[in-house]
Amino acid sequence: MQDVAEQVINPRFRALQDHQVSEKNPGDLVTIADHESEVLITAALTAAYPEAVVLGEEAHALDPDVLDRFNAADHGFTVDPVDGTKNFVNGSPDHAVMIGEVRAGEVVRGWIWQPQHDAAYVAERGAGAFLNGERLTMVSPEDPAPPYRTARRAWVGRELPGLGTLELTWACCGVDYPHLVAGDARALVYNHSKPWDHLAGSLLVQESGGWIGSNDGGPFRPQSLGGGLVSAPDRGTYDAVVAALAAW
Repeated sequence: MQDVAEQVINPRFRALQDHQVSEKNPGDLVTIADHESEVLITAALTAAYPEAVVLGEEAHALDPDVLDRFNAADHGFTVDPVDGTKNFVNGSPDHAVMIGEVRAGEVVRGWIWQPQHDAAYVAERGAGAFLNGERLTMVSPEDPAPPYRTARRAWVGRELPGLGTLELTWACCGVDYPHLVAGDARALVYNHSKPWDHLAGSLLVQESGGWIGSNDGGPFRPQSLGGGLVSAPDRGTYDAVVAALAAW
């Protein structure tokens, strides 16, 4: 991931030309860095694990059936080549490269590389979560407590009954989840659960001692494109947010 970022992402940071940025859908940006990094990462994963199905964000945009193959596979990887593409295009350092690994329907390993912050997050089920080799533990939010944050811009400023007002996340799951672990958010509320966005971060949170589940109180399902998610430092906070969402 670091080699790929150095090769095709970092040279484009704050140096993108107009023809190197396009829209998959209105407002959904993709860049040459997204495409090139996904190709390189997918090739490396396929060479190392030829039996695994690799679900890349850009590959899915071209061939939605790859999600079905990923869901049916015993072993698979998700690739988000440049998470936070809008941030990347706008010159913000808050973007990341993410890989998640699933075996038998369970997230077993996750990697997040934030190239502009030189931050490498690694999580392995049952073995812990780490930042640049140092073990991570969920930091309890201090008083005054940080805000509840949402990735859905239409919800920004909306009140969670009995809890507080929602503020915007850092607009990049590969940055949001580490901020939650660091105690910079009371909870994260998402309106979608695309696998490439959440697999690595979900395991980072869980292995740090936090909690993640659907926004209706159900379990987190790594092989899904539907529904929303709530991630929190503990089960009690998660339950409180889910209850507040249900009261809307």
